[in-house]
Amino acid sequence: MGKFSKKIRKDRTKQAEKDLAQKVNMFDRLPDACTVCSTPFDKLNKEMVTSWNVAVREKEKQVNLYCPSCWDSANEILKEFKKRIMEKKENDG
Repeated sequence: MGKFSKKIRKDRTKQAEKDLAQKVNMFDRLPDACTVCSTPFDKLNKEMVTSWNVAVREKEKQVNLYCPSCWDSANEILKEFKKRIMEKKENDG
């Protein structure tokens, strides 16, 4: 059984390394500005790095970057949209 366990660990390690390599490759695609409003993004600014949001679409190989203002606005729009859908469902049925 020792050889079997070792093979499983080796396979998991290889998969983890592959996943990490893909994520690093996607990080290279990080834009220099907000995807919505084009506010410049400074990768060396700790506050920006911790407060901005990144959305990765691996299948499309696309990385979108959102400033806090645009992220908050998008979330408010989604929240309102969900509220309207729920109200419509309640009224229809």
